[in-house]
Amino acid sequence: MTKLTCISPIDGSVFAERDVDSRSAVDVRLVSAREAQKAWAERPVSERTAIVDKAINALEAMNDEITIEIAHMMGRPVRYGGEIGGVKERAFHMTSIAESSLKPIEVEDSDAFLRYIAKEPVGVVLVVAPWNYPYLTAVNTIAPALSAGNAVILKHSTQTILAGERFAQAFEQAGLPEGVFHNLRLSHELTADLIGDRAFDFINFTGSVGGGKAMEVAAAGTFTSLALELGGKDPGYVRADADIDAAVDTLIDGAMFNSGQCCCGIERIYVHESLFDAFVEKAKAIVDGYKLGDPLDPETTLGPMAHLRFATEVRAQIKEAVDAGAKALIDPALFPRDNGTDAYLAPQILVDVDHSMRVMRDESFGPVVGIMKVSSDEEAIELMNDSNFGLTASIWTKDTQAAADIGRQIQTGTIFMNRCDYLDPALCWTGCKDTGRGASLSVLGYDSVTRPKSYHLKKA
Repeated sequence: MTKLTCISPIDGSVFAERDVDSRSAVDVRLVSAREAQKAWAERPVSERTAIVDKAINALEAMNDEITIEIAHMMGRPVRYGGEIGGVKERAFHMTSIAESSLKPIEVEDSDAFLRYIAKEPVGVVLVVAPWNYPYLTAVNTIAPALSAGNAVILKHSTQTILAGERFAQAFEQAGLPEGVFHNLRLSHELTADLIGDRAFDFINFTGSVGGGKAMEVAAAGTFTSLALELGGKDPGYVRADADIDAAVDTLIDGAMFNSGQCCCGIERIYVHESLFDAFVEKAKAIVDGYKLGDPLDPETTLGPMAHLRFATEVRAQIKEAVDAGAKALIDPALFPRDNGTDAYLAPQILVDVDHSMRVMRDESFGPVVGIMKVSSDEEAIELMNDSNFGLTASIWTKDTQAAADIGRQIQTGTIFMNRCDYLDPALCWTGCKDTGRGASLSVLGYDSVTRPKSYHLKKA
């Protein structure tokens, strides 16, 4: 039987191994999901959200163990305490707005007619979750999907395979009816077959551009709705009037946190020429102070990347840039744990970069950032838009109107002013270009997991 194997980036050992579910076993569970969903959808919204909230509280009770598991599976240092704070913020916001978001839209209630648009659950929702934030990314769809009355199938990344089991454990403890939530261990091939067989009514996928294309190919001709959050190359722009200390602290953290493995992490920074030298000097001082090492050590601030192949790609981008004329500011000798052969990768800041270099064009998804000097808003806007991706953009300025004006000209899903690398659950999470399509969180997050049904009832 085929195995799904999680190789820990800490030491290259096997941390977890699970058998792939067979098609026959999956078919049985899909039937149970279809049946269970009908009764689940009949329960009041308040009952459904109460169970979701209870499950999130159950996850919180497991957090000490989960934090250690995350360190083993994908390398995030235990000092950061896992993801439960963000999970609670997102899930509790979505359950708190469920009643109002799912309320029918009344058009007329007169002596002659009752007309309204109802929002009904789509049925069975597939969530394909990534390894970089295994709980945060998954809960974005799981919480609203269940609150809306759907059944949920979770296929988690092999790299963070225990996260799916933790979700299942939490929902069982919360009293979710049997069959409403399933954690399945699926191969890529079986996932594609199930999608092609119209096993699901909505699919949310978070992952690579290549993975998103594979999902679209699998769904072609099925008319199954897809939401795709794919790659990113998120820019930060520091205007001449910015608070430079706040900008440096936040943007460099946004570039390096989680070893740069963040969907909305900062991958390129444009700084007004009047602040450029000071910004670079301060950024270098911050990164020089990081400690790369074992993520189980509370003193570690930067753990290994989740897999050797990810580190290999970032090393290649850095080398290509330096060979093309970029200057690397961080001395690798400060990070002896990086031996050049495993997942431990020293952070790097590059200057003298341009958009001919892959490090400023392709997704890096690692602890490296390029910093470029600009002379005007117009130049910064042109460079920020010179990308195949569009997830977020961060603008640093004291002028709110200027940030809004610049934001309207940037092709992206979210505009930040004086912050970055954050998801506000009251705002929709969305992207454009190769970053994907669809929207999660906010009131719009309920649109993808429901379908409208019109009622035109003549009374007379």
